[in-house]
Amino acid sequence: MAEQKDETLILRDPIPAEPLLPDPGLPLWAWGLIGLAVVALVTGLIYLLRKKPIGVVDPNKVREEAYRRAVAELDPKPGETMQEAATSVSIALRRYLAVVSGDPALFETHEEFVARHESLASYPEDLRTTTAEGFSHLARLKYGPEASGDPVALYTAARQLLDRLHQHRPA
Repeated sequence: MAEQKDETLILRDPIPAEPLLPDPGLPLWAWGLIGLAVVALVTGLIYLLRKKPIGVVDPNKVREEAYRRAVAELDPKPGETMQEAATSVSIALRRYLAVVSGDPALFETHEEFVARHESLASYPEDLRTTTAEGFSHLARLKYGPEASGDPVALYTAARQLLDRLHQHRPA
């Protein structure tokens, strides 16, 4: 009987590894995807850098919108009493001041508004005086026992005051 050789003990040449390794280069479609991703990233960055920041609001636009709203609110309403007209005028002017100059006039009583010295500090002295007197007159009409007068004239005077306030740009 012939002697059997144990195959496990025979030394063989190693199998070359190169055919088993993947090709080190990327396929053409992968390079295409990388190129598209780079173009999209650059385009997105340019768009974000040119776009206005989300939190930034144009103050002129806000000011004009507040003015338009106040003008609309200062249209006389038929059949309105003097107290109702004074209340409407006061709210319209206070809302305008609150939006335009950041003044909390809308949320204050008349006494609080007049007591604050900085309430209209950004306006010229004569306009501050006229505005304070106007609000005092409105308070007398709103809370007085018998308010008399012409509501249309009150709306007209309020519109003139609004126009003067709007002509001056607060700091």
